[in-house]
Order: sequence, then structure tokens, then C-alpha cells
Amino acid sequence: MDERKINQKLKKDVNQWEQNILKPHVSQHPENEDFVTVSGIPIKPLYTPLDIEHGEYDKELGFPGDYPFTRGVIPNMYRSRLWVMGQFAGYGSAKEANKRYRYLIEQGQNGFGIAFDLPTQLGYDSDHPLAAGQVGQVGVAVSTLEDMGILLEGIPLDQVQIRVIANAPTVIILAMIVVEARRRGFHLSDLHLALQNDILKEYTARGNYIFPPDPSMRLFTDALEYCTENLPNSIPVYFCGYQMREAGANAIQEVAFTLAHATAYVKAGIDRGLSPDRFGPNLMFYFGCHRHFFEEVAKIRAARRLWAKIMKEKFGAKNPDACKLHLYATSSGATLTAQEPYNNIVRVTLQALAAVLGGAEVMHLASMDEALGIPAQESVRIAIRTQQIIAHESGVIDTADPLGGSYYVEYLTNKIEEEVKKYIEKIEEVGGAIRAIEVGYTQREIMESAYRYQKEEESGKRVVIGVNKFRPEQEVEPTVFRVDPAIEEDQKDRLKAFKAARDQQVAHRILQTIRNAASGRQNLMPVLIEAVTAHVTVGEICDVLREVYGTYKEVKPF
Repeated sequence: MDERKINQKLKKDVNQWEQNILKPHVSQHPENEDFVTVSGIPIKPLYTPLDIEHGEYDKELGFPGDYPFTRGVIPNMYRSRLWVMGQFAGYGSAKEANKRYRYLIEQGQNGFGIAFDLPTQLGYDSDHPLAAGQVGQVGVAVSTLEDMGILLEGIPLDQVQIRVIANAPTVIILAMIVVEARRRGFHLSDLHLALQNDILKEYTARGNYIFPPDPSMRLFTDALEYCTENLPNSIPVYFCGYQMREAGANAIQEVAFTLAHATAYVKAGIDRGLSPDRFGPNLMFYFGCHRHFFEEVAKIRAARRLWAKIMKEKFGAKNPDACKLHLYATSSGATLTAQEPYNNIVRVTLQALAAVLGGAEVMHLASMDEALGIPAQESVRIAIRTQQIIAHESGVIDTADPLGGSYYVEYLTNKIEEEVKKYIEKIEEVGGAIRAIEVGYTQREIMESAYRYQKEEESGKRVVIGVNKFRPEQEVEPTVFRVDPAIEEDQKDRLKAFKAARDQQVAHRILQTIRNAASGRQNLMPVLIEAVTAHVTVGEICDVLREVYGTYKEVKPF
């Protein structure tokens, strides 16, 4: 029997099932809610081959490790090597954060993300008036090369992946790590850095920008060029959908806006004279895994397929590795609740499982108490153990893409890809990713999505256990980790001594060199490496760049 006749028979069988079995059952047992994904995709009670009958296996699915990489970028996925397990960590002083990193490595981690405090991310030293009360509170305070040396003391830089969450001042932090690595005798090719050097998402969701988009893109491209030439085993940027998702974007928007931003970054690299075939294999994406398990798996698969097509068809990449979407995934902090925080362990486990079934290559998980503050050490350990249990006890790693071929998952994958394409076309009509930010289009879409989601929670349409349903009679009061406020004064004293001990004339001269270089077109990385070696601080460098570039003024999307 040919395929057409098989499908005709299946349509008849499905219709009979709906009329004779499903409808009589539902009439006696009414369904108690509208079933839709978080992104609003309606969900049917049953999926069959009819829902994916127009797909071509070789063009849309293929095989793991082969274009278009829907089923994963590694042929046998986790059978040879597990994903990089790491946590996003950092608080207080460099000394305190270093203790946490060493603890994580002792617990079996092979990577970690450095969380910098708010002053550092915004380019202010710990002694700046605007830093008051914020030093070391949401991350580690790093103002100087000395801080960086303490932060990385005893860390095997050639054995762990270090993710740098610095954003606007990424080039300065990168310069510090380069100098510290050389001081300790490492070759730059030994380093496995991953830079969250995606400034565009700061304008759309997070708000930790310093400079306007154009000079920020210049700094991004400087880092991309430097890493491509000097750090072959490091990731010069991971494109961030996670922060936009946390701000309220749904799964479709998260993929669409991230791919649009990534397209702008790749174009900037090509305009600099870099080959996508050379830097493309070292790019990475950062997605969050939210509440709807199957939508998150399908989202990842759709994103991989779309990115492969963008790199091949739009940018002409010939190297298959340049078309691979490498994924750094995390659980969603926005889904965690302060009420009944132990429930968050279950939420994080499901989100981690979705990331693994989607094919993540790097992962960190939120800790159960992150809705309350900086995670306690025990909470971090549970988050690590969650990954280890999934990897070693669940059996989900035994075969590549275990959900591939599921009629439901393949339908969702196709549907998400279709909807993402519509967003990308709209962004191109507006004038591209940067123009969409400048006119407030992207920000407006995220805000409207966040509003809809919040209304669904408040009305009870979207159930959150322990918050709007099954609320406990008595709230659990967990112990909340607090940063010692004395750290701020200690940091300021150390910074004062650091500045007093340097050659002031050299520091002054190098700041002028930065000013001249920033006004020109040369790559700033060599000058910044010279500056941090001369003990110039993060804040001093950013102040000079503010003079040259100005600062960004937020666009009101409404």
C-alpha cells in the first residue's frame, strides 16, 4: 500500500476514533482546562503521522551530528561524553567566591559561571558612590587584576570551562583573565572560556548596558576577533535567549529574538573580515528551560534546525561545524517560587531533563532557594547532584535524541519553527535586530508576553503549585544566605591600596592610549591587556570609554 493510501486510511481511522471513542468519553468526563503550551500553541489530545506528514526526513530531521542537526550536533550525544556540568556562582569578595568555585569542583563540576556584582557589570569600581550597598551582593566584586588573581587562585584553568557573565565590560574582564593565565604559565590555547558577550539582550531585557548599541557592537567584535585569533578553544560569545525568557518572552520569542541577535553578531564578524567558517564553530547559544516540558524540548530542536539553515543559506558557511547550534542550557529562575521552596527541586529537575532530552552541551541549574537570595552551599550541592542523577541513573543518555520521531514533539518542533520564522521576517521588515531594539519593538513584544503570562497566573488559568493552588497552611521559613556587609569596606580598602602602589604616570598614560584607540578603529584588546597589566581598574577604563562613546538611554517601548 502506497503512502497516500496509508494516510487516507489513517485519516479515516482517526476520524472514527474521535467520533466513536473520544467524544463519548469527553461528554461524560469533560476536560477541565484549555490545553496550550506556554507560548499559546493549542495541544490536541492525540498526534499521529498525519500531523507531520509533509515533513521530509532527510531535510527536516536527518541524523544526529549531521545537517540540519535537528536531532543534535553530536552523532552519539552523551554516550562518549556528558555535558559540561556547572553552576552560576559568585558573591562577596574574590576570596569568598574562590572558595565556592573550589567547592563546586570538589563536588564533581567541570565548569562554572562567574557571576559579577552589579557595579562590576556596569563598569564601576567598588569605591564608586553608585556602588554603595551593592558591592558583592549579586555576584563577586572585581575591580582590579589583583581581584582576578584571587578569584582564580588554585583553579585549573586548563581543565574547567569558565563562563564569564560580564556583558558590557566583557573585553576588560577577558583582558584580566588573559594576563592572569599568562602569569600562571598557561597558554591561551589551554583556556576554555565562554563569554556572555551578548550586549543586545541587555537592551531588550536585562538593562545592564553601558554604551549605545553601535560602540557596544564594536567591543563585541573586538573580543570575537581576538578570541578567534588567540583562544581557539574558547567561546567568544554565547547568544542569550535566557534573559529575555526570564523577562517574559515565550519560547517562540526566545528563539526568534536570539537568532535575530545572533545574525547581527555574525554579520558584524563578517564585516570585520572574519570567516564564518572559522569563528562559527566556536559560537554558542544560551536558552532557559521553562515550565512546559515538551515545548522546551521542541524549542531546542527547532532552534538548531533554523540556525543551521541561517548559517548555510544566509551566510554561506561551508564548514558543517559552523552550522551547529551549540547549546548552554539552564533551568528557569523565573519559575522558582519563594513559597514552598523545596518544590523548586522538582521544577528544576524537570527543566534539566528537558535540556538533556533537547541535547544541551553545557548546563547549570538554579538552586531551590534562588527565589530568596544567593543560594546556600547545600542548595548548590543539590543542584549539582540533580544533573549527576539524570546523567548516571535515569537512562535518558543511552541513545541520541530519544524523543525524536514522537509525533507530538515533531509537530511542536515544526510549529515553533514556523512561528519563529514569522518573527524573524518581522524583525527584518523593521530593519534588523538593532533597529528593532532602537524602535522598542523587541522590548514591547517581551513586555506584552510577560503581562499575558502574569495575568494567567493571577487568574489561576496557569497553575503554580504552592502559589495559586494547593497553598500550604503554614509557610516554610528556610535559611537565607546573606553576604557579610563588611566585605564592601574591605574591598574599598584593598582597592585604595592597589591604586596607591602602582606607577601613576604609567596608569595615566595608558588611559590616554585607550581614549585614542577607542576613538579610532583598531582592536582594543591589546591596549586593554596592557592597561590591566599596568593596574588600571575596570571603572577607570569604563569611564574613559563613557567619555568616548557616551551612555545608552533606555527606549520606552510604549
